[in-house]
Amino acid sequence: MADDGAQGIQAGRSGLIVRVPEAERLVRAWRERLDPSARAGVPAHVTVLFPFLDVSRIDDGVRAAIREVVGRHRSFEARFDHCGRFPGVLYLAPASDTGFKRLTDAVVERWPENPPFGGQFDEVVPHLTVAQGQDEAVVEQAEAGLLPGLPVVTRVSAVDLLVHDGTRWRQRVISTPASSN
Repeated sequence: MADDGAQGIQAGRSGLIVRVPEAERLVRAWRERLDPSARAGVPAHVTVLFPFLDVSRIDDGVRAAIREVVGRHRSFEARFDHCGRFPGVLYLAPASDTGFKRLTDAVVERWPENPPFGGQFDEVVPHLTVAQGQDEAVVEQAEAGLLPGLPVVTRVSAVDLLVHDGTRWRQRVISTPASSN
């Protein structure tokens, strides 16, 4: 999730993510060193929506609504086959981001008061962050270390709700898409 190390994130903030456990072996050491969100308990993931609702607003009805929204989508395969960059960020990029964008669009349609990344960007680019806020030489070294391990292929079959407790991110809900076909 964006800028989501332990510093600067209020307790009660939440986000919706797709975990990418197949990427952990490749990215874990880099993320632990270069991505504050990894040190705050966030696994390798693609953000569906951050920020989401404050934890005080997440009740059984919201959890059911998350399951309903996500449940309208079939699971899909995601293939991360190259690296990409934003200013100060290195990430793994999916060959196709359509499935991720559909999930984000559906969640935003249900909760329009929560635009992705607070409305800070004109276009949402699904990605798996590996490094944030590093100098160019470090980013180049990380990218060179990642490329031989690509592609990473995963089956997207769940969206997780994470909540920040003031120190770390904790999983609260898993929502599984309706079909694995």
